[in-house]
This record gives sequence, C-alpha cells and structure tokens, in this order.
Amino acid sequence: QVQLVESGGGLVQAGGSLTLSCAASGRTFSSYAMGWFRQPPGKEREFVAAIRWSGGSTLYADSVKGRFTISRDNAKNTGYLQMNSLKPEDTAVYYCAAGRWVGTNANYNYWGQGTRVTVSS
Repeated sequence: QVQLVESGGGLVQAGGSLTLSCAASGRTFSSYAMGWFRQPPGKEREFVAAIRWSGGSTLYADSVKGRFTISRDNAKNTGYLQMNSLKPEDTAVYYCAAGRWVGTNANYNYWGQGTRVTVSS
C-alpha cells in the first residue's frame, strides 16, 4: 500500500514558477512509476507527466513540454513537478499517482488528494 500527499500548490502570477511535491509512504514507492495529472475547473482530469521508477524515462503532455519537469528522489520517497513559465490555463488541481508504468494512462493504483494551483493573469 502506498499513500501519497501532495504539497506546494498555491497562487502564482503568470510567468512564475512553482514546485509541487508528492510525499509517499510505503516501502515500495521506489519500485513504482509516478505520474502527475491535473483537473482544471469544469474539465476532466488530464495527464501532465510521468516518470519510471528509476527516473530513466519521462513523458510529458504537449501542453507542458519544455516548461514542466518531473523528477523523483527514491531515497526520500518523494516525487516532484517543477513548473516554470506558468500560464493561466495551468490553473487546476494537481494530483500525483503511483503504480505500474502506464504511460499517459490514468490507471495508476494510488492517488493523492490533490493540491490546487492557481495562475493569475
């Protein structure tokens, strides 16, 4: 069993940066892939980024490629999403997830409760 807790969300101006963290409990986190998803207001949840357990392979949604960076520190049981050059359309609740590698698919076994990011124009 893995429990995930996101943090680092908040209000930021367009063009600014935020780093989200995903703290995991459970000894098996390092063996799982990790993904970040987001749900904008009034819209469905969408894929943002994913990283394999080793950190050796990453995927990004086209909308965030070049601006967001996913990473992880297995020794700290923590994953990160560095978000730069934020845009108002990045406003959403951001969720981290863990499980088998499923690429951009949302079929992860474990999910956090989400952290809200608001980007003002």
